[in-house]
This record gives sequence, structure tokens and C-alpha cells, in this order.
Amino acid sequence: MDRRIHFFSGKTGGPQKAAPELLGIRGRQAVEFAELGFPILPGFILDASLASRLESADIRRDLDALPDRCGAVLGKRYGDRENPLLLKIVVSSNLAVSTYPVLHNFGLVKGVVPGFARWVGDAFAARETLFLLRGMLLVEKRIRELEGTAREGDELDRRLRALQEEFRSGPLSAAEAYMDRYAPLLPGGFFEDPREQIFLALRELSRLLSIDDQNDNDTALLIQPMVFGNYGRDSCSGFFFSRNVLTGERRLQGEWYRGQFDASGGEGQDLGTLESRYLKELEKIGRTLEDRFKEIRQIRFTIEKGKLYFLEQRPADRKSTRADIRLLLDLAKRKVVDAAFVVKAIDPPRLGEIIHRVIDPAGVKALKKRAGGIAGSPGAAIGRVCFSTRNLLEARKLALQQGEDTRFILALPSSFAEDVKAIELASGVLTAEGGYSAHASVVARQYGKASLVAPGLTFKGKKAVLGDLGFSEGDYITLDVPYHGEPAVYLGKAGLIEGDGADSGLPEFIALAKGFLKGFHVRANAESPEDAEKALAFGAEGIGLCRTEHMFLKADRINLFRDLLLSDSGADRSRALKAIRSIQEEDFYGILKVMAGKEVTIRLLDAPLHEFMPHNNDELAAYIAHIEKTRKKTLSKAELLARIEALDEFNPMLGHRGCRIAVSYPEIYAAQVRAIFDAVYRLREEKIPVRPEIMVPIIMDAAELKLVAYGKKIEGAEYTGIAEVEEAVREERKAKRAAYKIGAMIELPAAALGAGEIAKYAGFFSFGTNDLTQTALGISRDDFAGFMSDYTRFDLVTADPFTVLDRRVKELITLAVARGRLTRPDLVCGLCGEHGANPANVRFCMEAGLDYVSCSSYAVPIALLAAAQAELEKAR
Repeated sequence: MDRRIHFFSGKTGGPQKAAPELLGIRGRQAVEFAELGFPILPGFILDASLASRLESADIRRDLDALPDRCGAVLGKRYGDRENPLLLKIVVSSNLAVSTYPVLHNFGLVKGVVPGFARWVGDAFAARETLFLLRGMLLVEKRIRELEGTAREGDELDRRLRALQEEFRSGPLSAAEAYMDRYAPLLPGGFFEDPREQIFLALRELSRLLSIDDQNDNDTALLIQPMVFGNYGRDSCSGFFFSRNVLTGERRLQGEWYRGQFDASGGEGQDLGTLESRYLKELEKIGRTLEDRFKEIRQIRFTIEKGKLYFLEQRPADRKSTRADIRLLLDLAKRKVVDAAFVVKAIDPPRLGEIIHRVIDPAGVKALKKRAGGIAGSPGAAIGRVCFSTRNLLEARKLALQQGEDTRFILALPSSFAEDVKAIELASGVLTAEGGYSAHASVVARQYGKASLVAPGLTFKGKKAVLGDLGFSEGDYITLDVPYHGEPAVYLGKAGLIEGDGADSGLPEFIALAKGFLKGFHVRANAESPEDAEKALAFGAEGIGLCRTEHMFLKADRINLFRDLLLSDSGADRSRALKAIRSIQEEDFYGILKVMAGKEVTIRLLDAPLHEFMPHNNDELAAYIAHIEKTRKKTLSKAELLARIEALDEFNPMLGHRGCRIAVSYPEIYAAQVRAIFDAVYRLREEKIPVRPEIMVPIIMDAAELKLVAYGKKIEGAEYTGIAEVEEAVREERKAKRAAYKIGAMIELPAAALGAGEIAKYAGFFSFGTNDLTQTALGISRDDFAGFMSDYTRFDLVTADPFTVLDRRVKELITLAVARGRLTRPDLVCGLCGEHGANPANVRFCMEAGLDYVSCSSYAVPIALLAAAQAELEKAR
């Protein structure tokens, strides 16, 4: 046999002396599977040194003999009139994507068709003849195009179009009639002799390769037999995945089709019902492929006349992150891969799929869809849409009473403090205003709910319109907010795949990732003991942001805080403060107890005061009723509106908030700090370790922090600082001093520039990058979404600066860290903005020398994996 021709089979293995680069991708795979002993179809390869030079090669004797050598394995003969062997030719290039046509069914000539049809039926024999013709005519057309002789609308072009249309609609003639009709377009004698046919086909392909620039003398021709799942009673076709593509369970998942050529013929049966002798062989193939490729594979097979054949395999294109992780952990357990391979194999944002619900693609095909918008919080949600918090709470109460579906989606122009309860109970949130850092987005992430901002959403009475999608209050809608890809709203109910971190391998995967971290860690944003427990479960090493204002947003608390701000007497204000302090003490106690010795960074009140005020007539009426019930006073709507108006500001985000409130209302921070240290010393008495960090927000310069932290006495006035409150609590309890830190939230350019001075009074810095981005770039995070598309169209921004840190914001952070550590070398620095979960931002934080990032509990695994991959890359 010519040394440039290479035979292979599952029994004999592959050629020993063939140069792999001369076999092409498909040829190398065939040889590889032969060497693994798979039940592959035997075959032979004309390597790249021969494939484009058949005109000058004397290989006719080999081409006459090799088909029968293949047929002997299958129990068939090439050209036999009773049980014919058919061949396929695969153009095996070294390109991942090949544009060469698929060429099947060589050996189908006039004398063979009746025998083939007795096994598969006349219609199928005619269809396969059309398939053979289509492949060869495409080759002829490609040759003419390369030679410059092709003409649109010429006979070949017209006949090829007609053939393709008939192939799609189904054959109308007998196989022999098609042969007669199209024979004039092919080399002479093409349908007379099977050996002449394969020779002519290979010669035409060789001619094509010799003139095609796509072939860089590295393209081979692979020839193998065809097998058919409809070749008698004991034949079938099928496919399977090497494990369950949703759960990752190590069990084959697939279907088989009795008496069918492929899956297009009808309903399949579960692979588990196949005979055990076949299943054992398929399981061995699946395990071997997983170990070899380190990923889930999809495999096609055919059983012809009781004999199993492995046809092809490829990566599973639809598989869950959970399945990939369970595979990787299984490979690591068996020492097939190491921990570093496991950690590097998963793109960090994919972990969100495990924690959150995702849309089942099969369940949305028939639903009307509106794509686009800004992802506020990832996940998927289904529910009846409600256009107000009040309506959602009432609808849910009624649904509970009547045993109906309790899934609801809150749809609003924008959300406020009083909507938090509805967001907590809703399946998802759809708003028209804001962006990733908008109120609805932040609260939804806190509760793990899907949130989408759709700037085109409009409301009119009981109806809403989003582009060409219209829906009424009470209609079912589905939100799809993926980490990757475009979000969408569907009209109707889709299918959901539930997130489940516990049974996904996520805890073990997180543990592997954390093993590569060297000093850098990830904390979580949490405002309740439940949040803290969730943070620990997802791998957090502490709380990096406890937003105390969020503690007031619950329905049973917000009126207390309103009492504090709207009271017209010192007695009423003191009463409200006492109640707030008691509530917050229990909150802090619970969070610190759960974290048990891990850092807990508690940010003192920061939100602008207007966010806590009633925003509509219903809320105004409810608050007036609260006043009458709790204080036995009457308050008119006009009087209440006047008090609210007194707190109104033109630019509240840069107005009376953060430490500025503490300067004007010292008693608010004093009550919060007292609550913190009462909780701290209670836990110390219980022998529970605590590491509180008290963070002062919106620091502009060192003088502000010094005042809030250590107090100040001036003539006629005194300000009690954090340290003095701690000392008073300690003395009351006759306790030893608890270790704690006071730090600054760096969220203004002025603070970043003055970091050296601020570090004199700060034990840590935490960069609030939402506000730092707003104040550095001079854009509102809630309004930027309205004109971001214009900026991206002209390449004025390359990414949303509230998702990916802007280079100038990075420069401010780097500068602040350097200046702060010049003053205080042991200064701890972290980032606690919504940027903390973005892998690119995590990498920057590590490079800039920060010690941690803090993000929502649900994003902690993503940030951890990003940090671990950065460490691995640095080590490499």
C-alpha cells in the first residue's frame, strides 16, 4: 500500500508512521479514537502529501482494495447487490471551520440501489441518492468558481438549486431517475461502477484541493463506511452526553431511535432503556472522552444489525455551570487534573447561574419577547405583574388565602425605601429608570432577586408598554437577566431551572479557589444575620459593608426613622432614637455573632434623608395614621408635607448625607455607635470573638473624620465622638477594651487626594466606587443609562463606568492607597462598591494593593474565583 495512505480501525489501531500534521483534524481524531480501542468505523486516509496530487499518483489498486478491507469489519462488501457497503469522504483540513461540502453514500450506483432499498426503503434510498448528488454538484460548482468558469443561472446552478429544494421537501422520484437526470453534470460513468465512482469522486476532490487557496498543502481526505440506524429490526441511532448536562450527575443522558437513521424520524427512547451490553460500552466511551478532553462531550452512535459503532463526538454545547463544576471536581478527585486546572476552567460570571434561577431555553420559544435593558441583578423570574407595592402586597395576601400562585413581579418607574418589602417578596423587579446602581438593582441583589432596568418602559393606568410588548397589571411576564448576554422580558410563563448551590459542588469549588489566595480576600455586603449566614455559605471572609440605613427600610421600622427626622419635639425625637438604638443593637448583635471573629465593617447612616420620606398619597396617609396611633396626636397632610419639604434638597446625592448628617444631628450617629458597642460587649461577655470596624461615609477631609471619630469641645458646645461612646459603654459594663477600628469611606475625589491626612485618623479605607465614579466623572449613576447608548455609539465610553472601573477612578484609588500607606503603613484598604464583583475590577484591586473587595453575597463566589485566577496567572 502507498505509504501516503493510512488504514485504521478499532481493532488494529492507527498507523504507526503517519505524520499527524498531514492527517488534518478529523483524520487525527479518527486515528486517536482507533488507538483508544473505540468501536469506530474503520477507514483510510489519503494524507496531505497525496490528497491534492491524485492526478500523478498510481494508487488505483489500493483504492480498489481498501473499501473491502473496511467492509470486512462490518460484514459487507463494496458494490454488493444484496448488502452493499457505502462510503463517505471527509475533507480533513487543519482549520477548525471547514467550508467543504459533506460527501456521503459513495457506492450507490444503479445496480446497487435495489439491494440497498430492500434494507432502508425506496424513499430513503432516493433521499440518500439526492444527498450524494448534492455533495458532488457542490464540489463541481466550487471547482468552476475557483477556475472562473461559474456563471450564476447556468445549468449547473439551476439544477443544483432544484435539487436542494427537492432534498428539503422530500424526494419525488426514484433513486435511479435522479441518477439519470443529473449524470450529465458529473464525470462519465459515475453511476455505473462503484469503484469507478469513488475513484472519480476522489479525483474531483483532489482537483479542488489543488486549486483552492484554503488548502495550504495540509488537507487530507478521510474515507469511512456508512452505517444506518434504519438497516433492519436490530438497528437504531442515538446520541448521549457523557453526563447529565443540567445536574452534572455521572450518568449518561441521551436518547436512542429504534429503526431510524437519526433523531429527525420521530420520538426517541431514554438511553437507559438500551440493552445493558451497549450501555456498558457507551459508558466506557463517555468516561474515556471526559478524561481525555476534561469536559462534557456529546456522542453520536449507530447500531447496525446488532453491532455498535461510535460515529462522532464534540463538546456539549448546552450544559450548565453546575454540570461543568461537578465534572471538574470528579476529575480532580481521580487525579486526572489538579486544583489549578479546576479553578482556571470556569469563567467567573458563570457561577451566578448556580446561585440564581435561569431560563429553560425550551420554555420560551413560543413567547413574545422584548430584548434589551440594563441588568440590575442577575437571574430569572416569573410572576403576575403588579404596578405598585401596595397592589403586590394585597395580591400576594389574597393568593395565599386562596391557595393560588404567589409569584409576582414588581414593575415601577423607579423604586424607593417603601418598596423594599415588595422587592423582598417579589420574584423579580422591572423598573424604567436608573441603572446597575439604582435603588431597585441594589436591593434586588441584596435579596437575590432578578432585576431589570428597561429605559423604554412606560405606564398608563393599568397597562404598561415596552417597545412592541404590552401587558396589563395581573398578566404573567418572565424576566431573563443573564450574567452574559442580553436581558429580555417575555410575555407569559417560561420554564425555569432552579439555582441550587448546595448540591452543585459550589462549596467544594469555592474551597479550591480560596486555596490559591495569598492575603487578598472577599467580603460581603450584609445587613442582617440571615445575610451574614448566606455570605459565609458563599465563601465570604467577613462583612465589608453593612449599610445601616438599609436596616430602617423594613416596613415595621421605616416609620420610626421618619419619626426621628420629622418630630417637632425633643421628647419625640429621643423616643424614636431609643427605639432605633434598641433595634439596631439586636441587628449588630446578630451579625457580629454569625461572623464570630471575622471583620464586620459597619457603615454609619449614609442615605440622603429624602429617601426615607413618604412618596405618594397612600404613604402619607399611612404615616399620618401611624402618628395618631403611636403619639396620640393629629397631623394634617399639609403640615406633614411642609416638614418633608424642609428636608428637600436640590442635589441630595451631594447634599445632607453621610457624616454631614452626623455634624447636624450628632445624636443619630451617637445612637448607632452606642448600639454597636452594646452588641460588641454583650458578645464578649458570651466569649464570642468580634472584630467590628466602624466606617464613616462621605468624608471630605481629615477634619470631618477627626470630629466624628474622636469628638470636639468648643465654647458652648461639645461633640461626642465614636471613641468616647465606646469608652462610656465600656465603663458602664466594667469591661476590658474591645479591639475595633474606625475608618473612612473614600468616595469623593477630595478624600482620595487628601488620603495622607485622613489616614492619621483612619485605621482602614474602604473605597465606595459608586459615588467615587459619580463625583470623579460628574455623571449620575441613575441617569447615565438614558444617554449611555449615545456615548457608546461614538466610542466616547468603552464600558459602563458603574460596572467597569474608569481609568481615572482607578488612578484616584491607586493614589489614595499610596498616600494613605505613607502615613499609616499598616492601613487596610478595600473596595465596597457594586464594582466589587466584576472580575476585571477584582484584578485591578489586587494589582493596586487593596486587601479585599466586598460585594453582594450572591456575587462572592464570582469575586473569589476572579481573585484566585488572578493569583494563578501571576504565579505563572
